[in-house]
Amino acid sequence: MKETILIVEDEMPLVTLLRYNLEREGFAALDAQDGEEALNIAREQKPDLVLLDWMLPLMSGIEVCRQLRRNPQTREIPIVMLTARGEEGDKLRGLDSGADDYVTKPFSPSELIARIRAVLRRAKPIPADEMLRYDNLTMDLASHRVRRDGREVHLGPTEFRLLRYLMLHPGRVFSREQLLDAVWGRDVYV
Repeated sequence: MKETILIVEDEMPLVTLLRYNLEREGFAALDAQDGEEALNIAREQKPDLVLLDWMLPLMSGIEVCRQLRRNPQTREIPIVMLTARGEEGDKLRGLDSGADDYVTKPFSPSELIARIRAVLRRAKPIPADEMLRYDNLTMDLASHRVRRDGREVHLGPTEFRLLRYLMLHPGRVFSREQLLDAVWGRDVYV
């Protein structure tokens, strides 16, 4: 099922650009032209993420962000602010109001998509009883068992964590440092 992104933006050419890029990357897109419409859509449609401009008619993006965080129905929806306000104080205010990430205009559509994916990954952790599958490899996270072509593969704890990390991010290339930080932790010297 496609993840749905709510675009809250009053400039229609930008909405068209965002919608095109999101749909090309496999997302479904909704849009709202002002803060009040955004709050209504968020409550009714429950999008997977809100892409929120700061300067909106009727209600600012900061206030929309605060209200989304206050409402039990919408408090868990990730929010990425996309705005022309690029001063450090503005960024801090946006993040302090409840945004999960902050992107300034002008922006790179591919970087924005990558940031959206990163926020979505952090917002939806894998349940402990879930199975991961890739090609002929199956990983049972609850029982810590790995099977390849139906046969069990013995892995140590670190190998299991490394394989889990790689299976959660298929097709990505990581540096040695990124893998060490993700699997071993930042305080370990390897």
